[in-house]
Amino acid sequence: MEVRKGLLYSKEHEWVKIEGAKATVGITEYAVHTLGDITFAELSKPGTDVAQFERLGTVESVKTASDIFSPLSGKISSVNGKLAESPETLNSSPYGDGWLVKLDIEDKEEEKKNLMTAEQYEEYVKTL
Repeated sequence: MEVRKGLLYSKEHEWVKIEGAKATVGITEYAVHTLGDITFAELSKPGTDVAQFERLGTVESVKTASDIFSPLSGKISSVNGKLAESPETLNSSPYGDGWLVKLDIEDKEEEKKNLMTAEQYEEYVKTL
């Protein structure tokens, strides 16, 4: 399983890349592997405010449906429109073209403490 350094991770297998006041959110390779072939993604609309660990969408696979939770609080500034037509992009590129949403965030130092580093996430996944 690939885990990318420089990202933060949730126990629900979302990742977040923070760049200043912007954050990109996706699901991990572990999540994609567990779900199987993803067939559908439904995400909250731009302009929606989300709190940390609040539901921001759902992905469906041939095996199951799974809620996606926001790793940080913020306002959704954009949604990956490519996923509506090609949800399988999540399977082939979970850390690249398969990103889910971009958030406008404020200072989230306190919320970041609720997330894991790449090293911590790798250890966490080993316990599952």
